[in-house]
Amino acid sequence: MSKLTLDQWLQRLEQLHPAEIELGLQRCGEVAGRLDLLPLPCQVMTVAGTNGKGSTVAVAEALALASGECPGLFTSPHFLRFNERIRVGGQEASDSEIVAAFEQIDAARDDISLTYFEFATLAALLIFRQREVSLAILEVGLGGRLDSVNLVDPDVAVITSIDLDHQDWLGDDIDTIAREKAGILRAGRPAIIGDIAPPAGLSRAVCDSGAKPFYLGESYGFEATDKALKVTLEQRSGGRLVFTLPQSLPVQPENACAALQAVALLGIDLAALDVAKVLASVALVGRLQTEVVAGIELILDVAHNPAAVDKLVEHVNATHCNKKTI
Repeated sequence: MSKLTLDQWLQRLEQLHPAEIELGLQRCGEVAGRLDLLPLPCQVMTVAGTNGKGSTVAVAEALALASGECPGLFTSPHFLRFNERIRVGGQEASDSEIVAAFEQIDAARDDISLTYFEFATLAALLIFRQREVSLAILEVGLGGRLDSVNLVDPDVAVITSIDLDHQDWLGDDIDTIAREKAGILRAGRPAIIGDIAPPAGLSRAVCDSGAKPFYLGESYGFEATDKALKVTLEQRSGGRLVFTLPQSLPVQPENACAALQAVALLGIDLAALDVAKVLASVALVGRLQTEVVAGIELILDVAHNPAAVDKLVEHVNATHCNKKTI
């Protein structure tokens, strides 16, 4: 086969597997084994949840970069370029890197059929190994337990808010969905629960997993004052870290705090960072993104389920507008 461009590869991947989504770890795990990808030779943070995953991984990446780490970030979906899904050291992977990874995966898989997302996951892990990242930050695509990201054992797992989402795949009720997302947890390892009001099914799943839970509002959290947020975290070395942040953040405070608690447990020294400045630098495309076009202020958000729409409405209602909001 002649060498394909990245666009040609992506078109091919859309046609290789009979189904767009097919949850399960066996096929992808077999190919990962052939490529000797696991375990990753670095710390791993995995993030699952209904909403807030993108914000949480973006904050974690920014904090890791500010601390001098070389993080590898795998996220989805992308907006304009597939390369957005795989970042190393804050920069998108190049077309040539991704194509080379796809070629290696294709050769290793032989007759094993992989989905588009599984190819993407394996490509990210392959590039992270080759680039020797010091921290891998992995965002679950769908669910958790059977998502290909769950091939990797995380040192710290984060579960953001839980709500109805992808019921055809994950179940018809909150507790069932929560248990699927809790599939990323590992016994004896930290589980950061960023849901302000976690469903009972999530609490039971955390207990059953044997993970060490850190619940928002109990182990860590934030308290709003007139002008600031007072944040309290548990440190990996023991003891508590307390500092203040401005009330106006580019992401929801519960997601920022979940990321802060996760990286603190990974050993990043937050006390040595200007955390407020780092958070102010986080810009998420399509998540409460503000643009001004022809004098009109636009708020762009990918809210794609009822819980996300509720958050968007809260944000719009709390945002000052000189004239009228449409």
